[in-house]
Amino acid sequence: MIRPPRTFDQHPQKQSEGCNMKPEECAVEAAPTLLSHDFKSDLHEVSVAISQSPWLKGLNPVVTLGSLAIIVGVIFAVLGFQEEAAALFDRVRSGITYYFTWYYVLIAALFLLFNGWLAFSRFGSIRLGHADEKPQYGYFSWFAMVFSAGQGIGLIFWSIAEPIFHLQSNPFAAEGMSPEAAESAMRITFFHWGLHAWSIYCIVALALAYAAYRKGLPLTIRSTLRPLFGKRMDGALGHTVDIMAILATIFGVATSLGLGAQQINAGLSRLVGLDSSVVVQLAIIAVITLVAMISAVSGVDRGVKRLSELNIWLTVALVLFFFIWGPTRYLIMSLVDATGDYLASFIEMSFWTDASHQDPAKWEGWKSSWQGWWTVFYWGWWLSWAPFVGVFIARVSRGRTIREFIFGVIGVSSLLTFIWVVAFGGTAVSNELFADGGISAAVSKDVANAFFATVDSMSLGGLGTMALWLGAVLVATYFITSSDSATLVMTTIMSHGAVHTAARHRVFWGVQQGLVAGVLLVAGGAASLATLQTAAIASALPFSVIMLLMCLSLVKALRQESIAKD
Repeated sequence: MIRPPRTFDQHPQKQSEGCNMKPEECAVEAAPTLLSHDFKSDLHEVSVAISQSPWLKGLNPVVTLGSLAIIVGVIFAVLGFQEEAAALFDRVRSGITYYFTWYYVLIAALFLLFNGWLAFSRFGSIRLGHADEKPQYGYFSWFAMVFSAGQGIGLIFWSIAEPIFHLQSNPFAAEGMSPEAAESAMRITFFHWGLHAWSIYCIVALALAYAAYRKGLPLTIRSTLRPLFGKRMDGALGHTVDIMAILATIFGVATSLGLGAQQINAGLSRLVGLDSSVVVQLAIIAVITLVAMISAVSGVDRGVKRLSELNIWLTVALVLFFFIWGPTRYLIMSLVDATGDYLASFIEMSFWTDASHQDPAKWEGWKSSWQGWWTVFYWGWWLSWAPFVGVFIARVSRGRTIREFIFGVIGVSSLLTFIWVVAFGGTAVSNELFADGGISAAVSKDVANAFFATVDSMSLGGLGTMALWLGAVLVATYFITSSDSATLVMTTIMSHGAVHTAARHRVFWGVQQGLVAGVLLVAGGAASLATLQTAAIASALPFSVIMLLMCLSLVKALRQESIAKD
């Protein structure tokens, strides 16, 4: 049974009055859209049908069943035609790399420029909530949740592997394994994990936080486009936008879950001799998914917040480990050097497409393109994560000004990322340049071994073993945080903005994430990493168009508010 359309009027808090059901059953009526009473004249009525049937109670049936149908179809198609699916993934990635490299490079730069303009504009002082509202979370908890949701598990995987790969060779160094290659390796890694990545997240998060906390709209992706399309977002257009966001989320997160499973497997292989295989990785995904569902069911304040804070403390412990027992002098100098190098080359790298080396006659697929291996993958990965991370960051950012929000999400998060990359990757690079080496060979053999090979190279005995266990635990906790945050986000979108969705829905969609990650690992076989990467890149392409529209929509809404003020 479908309940009559749910309406969000100018006093949405009234919808929860008199509710004597369980919190998860009342959640549909009490979406997190308290209205800023400063500017409410331009608010459109929102009306979307919510199901009252036993299995879909509290959810938008079109978005939920539409997303599920596509996901199930992909799962069965991939499992039923594994070889064909792997070949198709490869062709899709090659096509995207060949035709859209310029687009991925340009759109990331545009998003960063847009955020910079907004932060320093007259709109920067606008608060995401009431004019006198205080932030819901303190700085530490806020940064912990933002950082954990945004990059944690992928950064563990690549903070050593990427600098090592670039040390071996990169387009900006004439000779690999040289000091010149080391410098450009750190610069490239900063570029891929720094301001551009966080600016992509910031677009969705800011547009959504403004719509929800300033304009009283539901906390769902379609609300960000309402200033442009009005009530059309209540119908098929809005359903399509939310479905695309869910698909980008589940395939983007599946990429990280697959990477995390491979790295945990590598750690267990090193520590307890467990074989490295797809079967073991599937078991790891199953266990972590179970723990993540328990965390998701417990909610943000208890499960996600506490795990995120634990992630930050464990991260600080490992960063200090490398700075204290690693090549301390080199790491400090490298942090200063790489930051300056990154800033000096910032504009050039932001628009670099390597056009002069793109000879069509020599094209042999995405593997023949450096950008296909690196920048296109990263920008696609961040874009595919944008709906999930954006909704989550918006959810925990109420009460902050636009300027504070942008500086915190982009600036502080990038700075933490740079310190992390130097601590982990710099230690490995220093070993290759000045010590016995061996990390490069280990990474080339199995990229998931990067962290463990680096710690082994430090020859610290029992202390090194403790660091290895700490690293394995950190991978697992970031793994759990990414999964449970994504589950909460997807169910929030499906319930049209409800905060406390039913536990059974969170459990069901948590399982779906694990299934998709497992299927992509199985379908990819020996090329499972490339398959996971392709899923992220492909799901990001259509959602990037929505993000461009979000920018236009946000500017329109901000100007309308400014006119209303005057």
